[in-house]
Amino acid sequence: MSVFKSLRVVDLSGKPTFGECAPQWVFDFVAAIFGALNPETATRLIEEFFLLIAKKNTKSTLAAGIMVTALCRNWRYDNEALILAPTKEVADNSFTPAAGMVEADPELSALFHVNANLREITHRTTNAFLKVVAADSDTVSGKKAAFVLVDELWLFGKRANADAMLKEATGGLVSRPEGFVIYLSTQSDEPPAGVFKSKLDYFREVRDGGIIDRKKLPVLYEFPPAMLEDEGRPYLKPENFYITNPNLGRSVRQEWLADKLEEEKRGPKEGLALFLAKHLNVEIGMRLRANRWAGADHWEAAAEPGLTFESILARSEVVVMGADGGGLDDLLGLSLKGRDSVTKRTLSWHHAWARPEVLERRKSEAPRFRDFAAAGDMTITSRPGQDAEELEAIFRRVNDSGLLWKLGVDPAGVGAIVTAANNAGIEGDRVVGISQGWKLNGAIKTMERDLADGVERHCGQPMMAWCVSNAKAEQRGNAVTITKQAAGTAKIDPLMASFNATALMAMNPPAQGKSFWETAAAA
Repeated sequence: MSVFKSLRVVDLSGKPTFGECAPQWVFDFVAAIFGALNPETATRLIEEFFLLIAKKNTKSTLAAGIMVTALCRNWRYDNEALILAPTKEVADNSFTPAAGMVEADPELSALFHVNANLREITHRTTNAFLKVVAADSDTVSGKKAAFVLVDELWLFGKRANADAMLKEATGGLVSRPEGFVIYLSTQSDEPPAGVFKSKLDYFREVRDGGIIDRKKLPVLYEFPPAMLEDEGRPYLKPENFYITNPNLGRSVRQEWLADKLEEEKRGPKEGLALFLAKHLNVEIGMRLRANRWAGADHWEAAAEPGLTFESILARSEVVVMGADGGGLDDLLGLSLKGRDSVTKRTLSWHHAWARPEVLERRKSEAPRFRDFAAAGDMTITSRPGQDAEELEAIFRRVNDSGLLWKLGVDPAGVGAIVTAANNAGIEGDRVVGISQGWKLNGAIKTMERDLADGVERHCGQPMMAWCVSNAKAEQRGNAVTITKQAAGTAKIDPLMASFNATALMAMNPPAQGKSFWETAAAA
């Protein structure tokens, strides 16, 4: 701690040391990192740390201080300390203050050599070095770093190969028992995905006691769920900003946050959501765009905990289905909607299939698709025809229930959907072509009103929240259209399937369950 506290923060007036300007939470975090070493065995008892903190809370400067301290205290010759950043700009944010700390101290300047071109600081005696790199597969390959700090983990969550990259970067700890890994991050600017989501979920479970893992320490500056769910929205009150901004009154000004919050409240919802994510660490559930579909505003509130495919079949007096899918670059989307036999509400469930080509052509979305697959909402196929086979099995399961009225499909859609339906016994006028484009306006309007009025409830699947947030609405005369073209490269096929099912449910289909006489005869 004496080493860390002696380092100078050169971008502050007077170049004070950490000991002179840092708050207590910084010392507690740093003490936990360096105090977790058993000096007799040179073994790190806590190996991984995760600091989730709001923007501008001295994260990059803290990263630099921790790693310079590690280099000072290191005893192993030719050892490596690594700061791994997702981009060159983020890498510079950590290297610049680290180099400044060395150059501002005569003793450190004599001890270390700073190479600004390589973003490298080398110990002149041990040849150990701190290297700051912008991550890609080449820069981390074969690393044997004992100390690794990963900055802005949320950006790694958008990379298809991030998990493999981080495993490569941290692989050196196998032979470095004194080593550690630190993950630093703010919240993501969209729903968490990939390696960021998996790490965040795991460390939250450790924090909450759901997982006992004594080698990991979560330090997550988040609002308690009760505050986020409170209708009074206490997390928006300035007196509570300190919860996610431990540096409030130092590098973060409460007055600025309050003024900026009021400004964002008057703007589009997506701007407010981004502000809350970055400055108050409020996780974005749906990325609401300016030209979003109106139903997106009510989607999350319409989720019904515990609702599943099976429970919809058990509770419904009639069900309809919708399917939608394009070529190899699209998802194949399926929607099941049932009318509750008691409440008469619409209950909906969705699934999607993604062929390997989708992940190859949409690398930025690959981590998200794997998350959806892990949640059971999406199937990433491993062989040709798998999606059609599984679709047929679901069609057969629903048809055999005796509850299915009709299946709605895009008339210009993939023939494999109709073939799967026919093979499952859904034929003739039970397969209905649902006109697309402006003619789908009625289903779009019906579904958004049903969501807003609480008439439709859904399973709360993360995949559908993402699809709904991708939907862009276009006004054409008196009609609203939502098309794949309008949504750009983002995928909305399961949502289009949902509109197809809504078009059928809006026809008020008759109950399909067996009558009393049929049930009695069977008994």
